[in-house]
Amino acid sequence: MPDLRVTAEGMTRTDTRERGRAAFTAGAWGEAYAHLAAADLDAPLDPADLERLGIAAWLTGRGAESLELLERLHHAWLAAGETDRAARAAVWLAVRFGFQGEAARSGGWVARAQRLVDGGGGGGGDTVERGYLLFPQALRAIRENDAATAHRLFCEMAGTGERFGDRELTLFGRLGEGRSLIRLGEVSRGMALLDEVMVGVTAGEAPPVSVGDIYCSVIDACDETFDVRRAQEWTSALIRWTEAQPQASPYRGSCLIRRAEVLLLHGEWSGAAGELERACDCLAGPPVHQAIGAAWYRLAELHRLRGEDEQAEELYRRGSRWGRDPHPGLALLRLAQGRVDVAAAAIRPVVAEARNPRMRAADLSACVEIMLAANDPGAARTAADELTRLAEALGAPLLRAMAAQATGAVLLAEHEPQAALAALREAAAGWRALEAPHQAACTQVLIGLAHRAMGDEDTAAIELETVRHAFAALGATPDVRRVQALCGPVDAPAQRGSLTVREVEVLRLIATGRTNRGIAERLGISEKTVARHVSNIFTKLGLSTRAAATAYAFQHDLLPSST
Repeated sequence: MPDLRVTAEGMTRTDTRERGRAAFTAGAWGEAYAHLAAADLDAPLDPADLERLGIAAWLTGRGAESLELLERLHHAWLAAGETDRAARAAVWLAVRFGFQGEAARSGGWVARAQRLVDGGGGGGGDTVERGYLLFPQALRAIRENDAATAHRLFCEMAGTGERFGDRELTLFGRLGEGRSLIRLGEVSRGMALLDEVMVGVTAGEAPPVSVGDIYCSVIDACDETFDVRRAQEWTSALIRWTEAQPQASPYRGSCLIRRAEVLLLHGEWSGAAGELERACDCLAGPPVHQAIGAAWYRLAELHRLRGEDEQAEELYRRGSRWGRDPHPGLALLRLAQGRVDVAAAAIRPVVAEARNPRMRAADLSACVEIMLAANDPGAARTAADELTRLAEALGAPLLRAMAAQATGAVLLAEHEPQAALAALREAAAGWRALEAPHQAACTQVLIGLAHRAMGDEDTAAIELETVRHAFAALGATPDVRRVQALCGPVDAPAQRGSLTVREVEVLRLIATGRTNRGIAERLGISEKTVARHVSNIFTKLGLSTRAAATAYAFQHDLLPSST
C-alpha cells in the first residue's frame, strides 16, 4: 500500500514548482520567486528552475541572493555535464562582481569561464560562450580607460551574437560599442548605436533580466553626454516598462541617481528626493556600493536648494567619506551662508584640477557665481570662457544654456548690461526648452538686474516679482529670500535700522567692489571681523551674494558719496 503522506508531499512540491514556472512565464516575478523558493526549501531545484529562481530574485531586488543562486547554478550545470551553460553562468558572475568593484573575484570567474570554454586544454571551437567571455574583458578595459580596446572587444562580442542569433549578446555588444565610441569622442555615432539598442529593447528583444541594466546604461550615457532630452525619453520608456511589470525592480542604485537628476532638473524635487532616498537604501548594501557617495551628494544638493543647511552639510560630508568630492556643492552652500571668502578658497583648487566634463561643467558654473560674489570678475571670466569652449565642443543644449548664463552674469559684472541681456535671454530660452524651472528662474533674476542696470526699473520689478513666485513654487527658500531683498518697494528705513552702524559702513564698501581685505584696510579692522559683519548683513537682509548686496545698497541709496 503506498505511503499517501509522502505522495501528497510530492504532489505539493510539484504543484509549487509548476505555479512558480507559470508565474515566471507570466512575468509575475514576485510570485515566481515565492513559489520557486518554497519548492527549493523542500528539495533542491533542477538547474532550469534554479535559473528561473535566480532571475526572479534579481528582478525583485534581491541582488545578493541572486548572486548566491547564480553560483549554485554554475555548479548545478557542471554536475549535469553542461559545461557551456556553466561557463555562461561564470561569465555573469564575473560581470556582476566586476560591477560591484570586486576585481579579484571577477577575475577568478573569468579564468574559470575561460578554462571551461577552452575545454580545459586550450581547445574548443567557435561558440556563443566565447562571445559572452568577451563581456567582462571589455568592461575591464572600460574601467581602465582603454576605450579603444573596449570598442574592439564589444564589436567582436556583437558580431558573435549576430552570428549565433543571440539577441541578448548582440544588444550588450552594441551597447558597449556605443558607449566606447562616446569615450573615444565619437558622440553622434555612439548615441545612434544606443538608440538602435533601445529600439531592440522596446521591441522585446532583450530578456527581462537584462532590460533594467540596458536602460540604466543608456541613461548613464545620456548623463555623460549632457543629453537631457534623451535621458528624459528613455527614463519615460523605462517607467512604462516597469508599469507593465509591477513586480519587477529593474532600477539599480546608479540608475536611481540618474532618474533623480532628471526629476531635479525638471523641478520635481519631491520625486527626486524619493528616488535618491531609494538609491541610498539600495547602495547601502551589504556590501556598500561606492556610488552611494554620489547619491548622498545629490541629496545634499537638494537640501541646499531648499535652504536646509544642516542636512546638506552632513550629507556632503557623508558623501565625501565615500569618495565624492563635496564641491562645488559645499562651496555654494558657504556662498549662500554669506561666507564668500571660504567659498572662493574652496572652489579655486577644484577648478584647477582636471576632472571629467560632467563634473568640470558644474565646477566652472559654480566658480563663476562664487568669483563674482568675491569681486574677482577676471577669474569669473576665465571660468565662463572655458565653459563656453566646453559647450561648443560637446554641443549639448544643457551646456549651451549653462555657458550663456555664466557669460551673461560676467558681462553684467563688467557693466555691459545690454550684452549681458542678450546672453541671458539665450540662456533662459535654453532652460525653458529643457524644462528646467530653477535654472530658468536663476537666469531671470539676472535678467531683472540687467534691466535695472540699464535704468529700466519697471521691467526689473516685473521680472523679479515673477521669479519670486517661481522660486516659492519650487520650495527654493534661499532664492525666495534673495529675490525679496531685490524686489521693491521695501521698507528701507526698517531694513537699514536692523543693521549696526558698522554693518552699514561695510555694506557701503561692498557696494564699491572692495574685497574683505580691502574693507578691513579701509576701516582698520581684521579680515575676520569683516567676514563676520558680511555674514550678519547677508543674514539680516536675506542676501546670498555680494552682487545682491550691491543691488540692495543701490536700491536703498546706501552708496557712499565717494570711494
